[in-house]
Amino acid sequence: MNFQRGRQREELEINLIPMIDVLLVILIFLMISTTYSKFSGLEINLPTADATQNKEQPNEINVVVTAAGEIMVNRAPIEGRDIQSIANAMKRLTEGGKEPVVIINADAKAAHQSVIDVMQAAQQAGLSHISFATQQAQR
Repeated sequence: MNFQRGRQREELEINLIPMIDVLLVILIFLMISTTYSKFSGLEINLPTADATQNKEQPNEINVVVTAAGEIMVNRAPIEGRDIQSIANAMKRLTEGGKEPVVIINADAKAAHQSVIDVMQAAQQAGLSHISFATQQAQR
């Protein structure tokens, strides 16, 4: 029997291989998940307009509906507020040329029914091109 008074101590060493493996895995993960920014651009030359302004005004009928319910066709007030009166006023303004565009400009506080009446009057007058004038809200 070999009895020794003390144990022999083994030498301690630091093993770097597992730490290097972990660092390589982290490095690979970062390389894969990183996005590289590549800025590409196109040079675009937009054309410019050099046309002269059209002197001929388009054929328009401006209909204004006020908050009180009054209706004006091309700044001329209409006596009656019924559909037939509005349609007659629009028919008088349509001349033998191309069909005019009816532009409805209604006050924000005007009754919805007044605007519908103007649209029905345009339909009765045989006018199918209707547009609404709008403006941006003031801040």
